[in-house]
Amino acid sequence: MYYGSCLCGAIRYEVKGELGPIVFCHCSQCRKAQGSAFAANAPVKATDFKIVAGDHALAEYESSPGKKRIFCKICGSPIISRQASRPDVVRLRLGTLDSRIATKPSVHIHVASKAEWLEIHDGLPQHAEFEPGR
Repeated sequence: MYYGSCLCGAIRYEVKGELGPIVFCHCSQCRKAQGSAFAANAPVKATDFKIVAGDHALAEYESSPGKKRIFCKICGSPIISRQASRPDVVRLRLGTLDSRIATKPSVHIHVASKAEWLEIHDGLPQHAEFEPGR
C-alpha cells in the first residue's frame, strides 16, 4: 500500500496495488505541468487508486484531446493523469508519494523534446518518443 498527498495536504490518496514501471517523461507538456525538466510517472490500475480526502480540492485540465491532468486546485500539485483511450490506468505523479518505494526508474521518454539545458547521464534507456510497445 502506498500513500500520497498534495503540497498543501488538502488531497490525500492511496494506492492499493503495485506501481508500474517508473518513466521519466521529457515532453513539453509534462515539463510545463511539472515546472521541471521532466515528470516522474508510474502507471497504476485505476481500481487501485483512491482519493481518501480532498475531493473538493480536485481540478482537471484536458491538456490534449482525451488526456486529463488532475491536480489540486489549491496548491497546484499534479496528482495523476488519465487518458480516455486507457480508462483502466492512471499515471501517478511520483513526487506526490509520501510512502517510500523500492521501484527504480526504468526509462526516459520523449527525449527528442527534452529541455536543452538538461544532460542525461544515468544510463537508463532513452527514447525519442514513447518507449517501444506502448
